[in-house]
Amino acid sequence: MFQDANQGATASTVSPTRSTEPLPEHDFEDVRHLLLGSLTAVQRTILDLHTKQYAEPNDWSRPLATGRPNEVMAILTRRVRVD
Repeated sequence: MFQDANQGATASTVSPTRSTEPLPEHDFEDVRHLLLGSLTAVQRTILDLHTKQYAEPNDWSRPLATGRPNEVMAILTRRVRVD
């Protein structure tokens, strides 16, 4: 805190903030989404989920070959609250 010489008032240099304490770990679980299909189908599904504000495209893994012809997979892991 400091004294403002002109105003004679006391002011704080600390700005109020919201609590950033994390919730207890047991309130959350990981959920994994797995997309399987052609590269085009997987990419379009990721973009569709993005337009629905479910997940950012960069949150998904890069497309990985499955070993089947013309098939890739992409994985998304999200933490969801379960209490």
